[in-house]
Amino acid sequence: MITDPSKIRVAIVDDEELSRERMRALLAEHNDIEVVAECADGAEALRAIDDKNPDLVFLDVQMPDVDGFDVVEALERGDPSSPSPNGGKAPAIVFVTAHDDHALKAFEIHALDFLLKPFDEARFEKTLSRARRHVRQSRDTVDSRLLALLEDLRTERRGHRHSDRLIVKSGGRVFFLRTEEIDWVEAAGNYVRLHARSESHLLRESMKNMEARLDPSTFVRIHRSAIVNIDRVKELEPWFHGEYIVIMRDGTRLTASRVYSDRLSALIE
Repeated sequence: MITDPSKIRVAIVDDEELSRERMRALLAEHNDIEVVAECADGAEALRAIDDKNPDLVFLDVQMPDVDGFDVVEALERGDPSSPSPNGGKAPAIVFVTAHDDHALKAFEIHALDFLLKPFDEARFEKTLSRARRHVRQSRDTVDSRLLALLEDLRTERRGHRHSDRLIVKSGGRVFFLRTEEIDWVEAAGNYVRLHARSESHLLRESMKNMEARLDPSTFVRIHRSAIVNIDRVKELEPWFHGEYIVIMRDGTRLTASRVYSDRLSALIE
């Protein structure tokens, strides 16, 4: 079924059928809302969120086995051992609860808002308005990033193949990492590990392809398992047999093998 991309996609999760019906009826009054899933328990909710990728979830707190808090924690972890973590963009969460203490915990784990049962139509409309603004703003931010990525693609097609930013998926979230933020790149099996300031991210890419994507005026391969940002290099320490110890500004010490030593030699000549 083809959906309208301008609409806000909503999932309703509640083990009480009457509660689901009430929320569905209130949402039906809004032409910009599309209910894409209704779930009666947390495990079903995780599967639906992964499959339907809603923008907004009305999530009951008290449900058997996998409750609302379990659902949010699974989404934030992106844990493969959870029933079905959402690998895409995390939705905004509105908790639906009958207890004030649960409402307080909802804010502690960054829920957008909460509905305290029994809620009236005015309170529901206020929450929906807030959620609508949040989703629209999030879309605007993503749209601006996508435009920047498209501009990068246009540049590459004009013959400039080096990326200014990389897309990294981690913990169910998507990061837009500028290459200038990378300190060094480390081989990690079928992945590369991007070291950027105090963080690191795994990217499914070969070292050869990674080297081709990075600007050679800034990034130099010093070993079969390491590429460095020369702006982050603090010191080159001569070692045995034409090798170097490369000392990064954060104190990391890397070995530049003899095979790649000519590239470093070119930097200091």
